[in-house]
Amino acid sequence: MKSQFALKLSSIQSSIARGNRALVLAAAVGAMSVVAAPAVQAQATKIGFVSTERILRDSKPAKAAQSKIEGEFKRRDDELQSLANTLRNQAQKFDKDAPVLSESERVKRQRQLADLDSDLQRKRREFQEDFNRRRNEEFSSIVEKADAAIKKIAEQQGYDLIIQDAVTVSPKVDITDQVMKALGG
Repeated sequence: MKSQFALKLSSIQSSIARGNRALVLAAAVGAMSVVAAPAVQAQATKIGFVSTERILRDSKPAKAAQSKIEGEFKRRDDELQSLANTLRNQAQKFDKDAPVLSESERVKRQRQLADLDSDLQRKRREFQEDFNRRRNEEFSSIVEKADAAIKKIAEQQGYDLIIQDAVTVSPKVDITDQVMKALGG
């Protein structure tokens, strides 16, 4: 199967044979400008990279938000730890007492342990959902501020393209430190 370039070349050759040399030359120049134009533009394109993960982990606003959220949820986390310890202690006591308990008492305590475990799991789930929701609220405002800083840096420094996710990045195009500085650290 012939490539498109080979097909165009054979078309040009047949046109030359018919005497349309000027038309063929114009078509060839046009085709070359179409092929060469992206290469010239790519050389002039200024590209930058920003690590969103690093901004959300290491910037001052991100660290402040993380501390604020941890402070808000500290009491609930302590309550969950206490409840987990209570469950563990009761389970150990049950294991020790089980051989001497009556059948009805053993079933009753197993049910109590199961209820306590269900309550703990439900509270952990609620805690995690509330924590994630709150974290997303805080970090979405940081992302908005970072996006504004990125746009400002791109305009000021003449970037044509800023990429936020990449497999590999050269340090010379990484502007994450500039964005973090614009965010206050």
